[in-house]
Amino acid sequence: MRKPMKVILTLSIIAVALLTALFISVNERSQEGEQLRMAQQPNLEVSDTKLSQWREVYPYQTSSYLEAFKPSSSSKVLIDELKDDPRLVVLWAGYGFSKDYNRPRGHGFAVVDILNTLRTGAPKDAKDGPMPATCWSCKSPDVPKIMQSEGIEEFYSGTWARHGADIVNPIGCPDCHDPQTGNLQISRPALLEVMQRQGIELSSVTHQQMRSLVCAQCHVEYYFEKPNNYLRFPWDKGMSVEAIESYYDAIEFSDWTHKISKAPMLKAQHPGYELFQQGIHAQRGVACADCHMPYKVEGGRKYSDHHVQSPRYNIAGACQQCHRQSETELITSIDRFKAKILEIKILVEEELVKAHFEAQAAWQLGADPSQMSKPLQDIRHAQWRWDFGVASHGSFFHAPEESLRVLAVALHKASAARRELAILIQALDPNYTVSFPDISSKEKAQKVIGIHIEELESAKKDFLNSFAKEWWLNNDQLDPLVRQATEGELRR
Repeated sequence: MRKPMKVILTLSIIAVALLTALFISVNERSQEGEQLRMAQQPNLEVSDTKLSQWREVYPYQTSSYLEAFKPSSSSKVLIDELKDDPRLVVLWAGYGFSKDYNRPRGHGFAVVDILNTLRTGAPKDAKDGPMPATCWSCKSPDVPKIMQSEGIEEFYSGTWARHGADIVNPIGCPDCHDPQTGNLQISRPALLEVMQRQGIELSSVTHQQMRSLVCAQCHVEYYFEKPNNYLRFPWDKGMSVEAIESYYDAIEFSDWTHKISKAPMLKAQHPGYELFQQGIHAQRGVACADCHMPYKVEGGRKYSDHHVQSPRYNIAGACQQCHRQSETELITSIDRFKAKILEIKILVEEELVKAHFEAQAAWQLGADPSQMSKPLQDIRHAQWRWDFGVASHGSFFHAPEESLRVLAVALHKASAARRELAILIQALDPNYTVSFPDISSKEKAQKVIGIHIEELESAKKDFLNSFAKEWWLNNDQLDPLVRQATEGELRR
């Protein structure tokens, strides 16, 4: 009996030892997990807006963010949209976008691109320039810092140049993450304000929903409410193109009066979130970050890729996590949607360009405001839909069916405006024939609408070599990582 007892005792000792080792291991892993969790707490302040300050806590995410600055990155490419499509110059005649409009680049170029664009002019002091301070709202984590120190309404007031020396770091970590905890946060008041008006409590929002809402702070339609250019989201009646149009019509809002047709116009900013909400991915619970910031694994660490870009450039990481098709099949599908949208987009643009010149002809022939009311409203509503359908950068993918519907209605309304103007012109002068100028290039189109581009370019160059350098490049508040990555980007 002694031998079995000895064996049992030995096995018991071994079992206790194994259990003890397991407990110690679990306890160590728990402590490591707690240490890792605590290590992920930035414990920073709102004023800590430099990328290098966050890099100490999130090295993997920061490294992926810096990928956008590499020459091979699609996020770095500068594309002149007016050169590619001169019709845009006429459609935005009288508005800043007719001077200069480049395809939006990666988050890291947000500040340098707004300094470079002709739309912000060439201010000579803090009170000069064509743009309001509100135009900085989505460009930098330095914005919430200023809002906190001087107040939201005060931030919006005054000129864009007023904040030139204070806003230097491009879109970064604290725009979307709480500096103390690292949790996702909404740092821009306009989204919080519209959620409050809609009765949505932030405490009821899920983490998955937040992975889209942090994008909705900026990738949305918005307007500047007078007199202080207070930033508002026009969602009070809903997010559809018709609901927002109804909201604007009710308050008689317009972004500008068209230089050629004299129509009171609406400029869609970039209603990506609104259109995304109407697409199949949003309806299935997919978040913006799922596709634009898919997870990566590196060195045993899983993290979100902060090189925010089109999923097209990361099919394996973004699309094939859910879709079983090959990369070729998926890209072909994307391109097919895009081609259909582009076809209707061009048709709408051609109708709208002609409608603007035909309205100009009607005015010149002596039409009165009552006669022009209906065609101008149709032009306004048609161009609003066109802009809503193409300005969201990815509408062909986010909600292709809705985008095609919106553009189809835009085409109908533009054609209706032309029919109304044709009848009016015939009544005013039966022998009159409308002539359309040559707008086959960006330069020709800008000359037609009266833009003296050489003067604007010269003034901008002077600005970039003086104020802009002092504001940005020579500012010690600019993060050295960004300074190095964007060297040579301050240019015309």
